[in-house]
Amino acid sequence: MPRLLHIACLALLMALGGCALDRPLLDHGLAYPGDGRPAIPAAGAEAGPPVVEHTLTHESFGAPVVVPAGIRGPHAAAETDGPYLLDTGDRLRIFVYGQPNLSRLYTVDHGGFLTVPLIGAVKARGLTTFDVEGVIKRRLGAEFVKNPQVTVDVHQNRPFFILGEVRTAGQYPYVSGMTVEIAVAIAGGYSERASDRTFRITRRIDGMVETIEAPADYPLQPGDTVHVRERFF
Repeated sequence: MPRLLHIACLALLMALGGCALDRPLLDHGLAYPGDGRPAIPAAGAEAGPPVVEHTLTHESFGAPVVVPAGIRGPHAAAETDGPYLLDTGDRLRIFVYGQPNLSRLYTVDHGGFLTVPLIGAVKARGLTTFDVEGVIKRRLGAEFVKNPQVTVDVHQNRPFFILGEVRTAGQYPYVSGMTVEIAVAIAGGYSERASDRTFRITRRIDGMVETIEAPADYPLQPGDTVHVRERFF
C-alpha cells in the first residue's frame, strides 16, 4: 500500500510540472516545442508585432533607363493629320483673275517668303495656301486691283532628303503618302552596312527643327530629312 501511494504521488507531481511548463507558453502566444501548429495568442494576451512579408527586388545602379512608349512629338504626325503648312521649296500656283502678269508659279524662298509683283514679299512659311490667298487678296485690293479674285494651290511639294546608309543619298521630290521605306527605295535601297530597325527624322516646323525616332513605316512630310544609320554588327 505505501508503494502504491508513492507511485500516485510521483504521477501527480509530473502532471503539475507539465501544466506549469505549458502555461507560460500559452500566455505569451508561443507554439508548443516541437509542435508544427502556429502560435495562438491566449485570451487577453498582448498582441505581438505584425508579420511583414519582404519581397526582394533587383536594383541596378547608374543612370535610369528611359523606355519610350512610342513615337512622340507635337509635330510627329502623318500628312493627313492637319493642314499642310508651307515652307522653303514649295512651289505654288497663284491665279489672279484678269491679271495675267500676276498669275504664274512662285517658289517659297529660303526666308519663307514669296515675291509677288506689285505687293512685294508675302510670308508663306508656317501658313496654309488659304492663308496666303487671303493676304494677297487684301494687299492687292488695298491699292492695286479692285475686288481681286485670287486662288492659291500647291503645284509641287518641297523635296525630302535622305542621308546615311543608302545607295544614293540626296534630295528627291516628295511623293504623297510617302513612308521611310518608300524614301529608302527612291534612294536606291539600303547599303550593305545599313540598319533597318529605327531611323532618325529631322523635321522643320515654322523655322524650328524637331528630331523624331521612327520605324520604317512612319509617314514622312515634305521637307523631312531621313537619316539611315549604320549597322554595328
